[in-house]
Amino acid sequence: MAGHLIAHGGIQQVLASQMTRPMFPVPLEAMKATLTFEDFAAGDGFDLEGGIRIRTCILRHPDGATGYRIEHGGKAVCFITDTEHVPGKPDENVLALIEGADLVIYDCTYTDDEFPAKVGWGHSTWQEGIRLCRMANVGRLAIFHHDPEHDDAFMAAIEKEAVGQWAGALVARDNMELDVG
Repeated sequence: MAGHLIAHGGIQQVLASQMTRPMFPVPLEAMKATLTFEDFAAGDGFDLEGGIRIRTCILRHPDGATGYRIEHGGKAVCFITDTEHVPGKPDENVLALIEGADLVIYDCTYTDDEFPAKVGWGHSTWQEGIRLCRMANVGRLAIFHHDPEHDDAFMAAIEKEAVGQWAGALVARDNMELDVG
């Protein structure tokens, strides 16, 4: 589900284009399942079975991106990837989406020091994630979407500095499970 793909023919067209030669030899139509595709625009909200509510917002990325807020049982988790902030100007779309969330998983690809050389790439910093989460009264921030040039020692240093700035911060790791209950 991606709320920024309607202009590209919607999610069905995007998936079908991934399953054509030369990328994949079997077309989407060959799937032995009943497939249903429902497009939405970033900014829309909708309900899923089991009392799950989804809210979305448009994110700042050169190729478009969508942020998600998943609410269930009085808890909220937000997934904000592929977004670039404007220094000194909090993203109002993101702030509105993450307000009061229990957990925000945020695009923290760079540090504030690295960011000026990466403007236009569509990614943000862990420091901006902390700034936004503090403004929005968020419970915890999962720092994710790591720059591949950042090794484990670099990420450990980021985590130490981030937790020093805000106790609600943590660095996401493979296979990590977090309880928001």
